Amino acid sequence: MRGLLGDRQRLLHIYEAITEIENYIENTTVEVFLGNSMMRFACIKQIEIIGEAANHVSDETKQKFSDIQWRQIVGLRHVLVHEYFGIDEHLVWQIIITDLPMLKLAVQNVLLQEFGTAV
Repeated sequence: MRGLLGDRQRLLHIYEAITEIENYIENTTVEVFLGNSMMRFACIKQIEIIGEAANHVSDETKQKFSDIQWRQIVGLRHVLVHEYFGIDEHLVWQIIITDLPMLKLAVQNVLLQEFGTAV
């Protein structure tokens, strides 16, 4: 499912995964996050989904929206999947709090510009 139609689906997957993470951590502190393995693993799984979806976005869309750090997103997915025993959970929290809100806005922008889709 490559190409622009596939891109729309992949971008929606990214958006929905971020929304899921937001739901998981609503009214949560870093201490609660670190102490709740189910929450941590659910968030990590959603970040993996984000990375997998980003990996399948077409090169055309990646080039057009080069302000999104596609390689870093995919790279994080690889680390989470293959280096799961060495994950820095504080770093995961920082990514969730700092980077994902910005990514969500960027994905909304791409969906609006490319597909006229308001999420």
